[in-house]
Amino acid sequence: MNVDDRPLSPHLQIYRPQLTSVMSISHRATGVVLSLGLVALTYWLLAAAGGPDAFATAQAIFGSWIGRVLMGVWSFCLFYHLCNGIRHLVWDTGHALDLEDVYRSGYMALAGAVILTIVTWVLVAIF
Repeated sequence: MNVDDRPLSPHLQIYRPQLTSVMSISHRATGVVLSLGLVALTYWLLAAAGGPDAFATAQAIFGSWIGRVLMGVWSFCLFYHLCNGIRHLVWDTGHALDLEDVYRSGYMALAGAVILTIVTWVLVAIF
């Protein structure tokens, strides 16, 4: 067979992402964001231990609009990673592995992450 006659494999411009692949990539990406958020949490804890001036600076950073947006993104990533992790634990038991259940659980994990994020930030706003 001539090399030029071989069919080409699909590439990203042709391939239509499926919910399963998007959620898998998102699960990995949220893990990276959570790691970066832990660096920010470590800074906040070190600032708290460093005295009132360092803590006031950290509070000003995290209390700014960009700080709150980043904490909102981080909290969504936390809840998404949690819900998707529970989904994977269910799969590890051998349940919900057919395509319909995989899609249903994917949408449930996404909805759960959104709901938990909203509830958390409503509670933050109240208290």
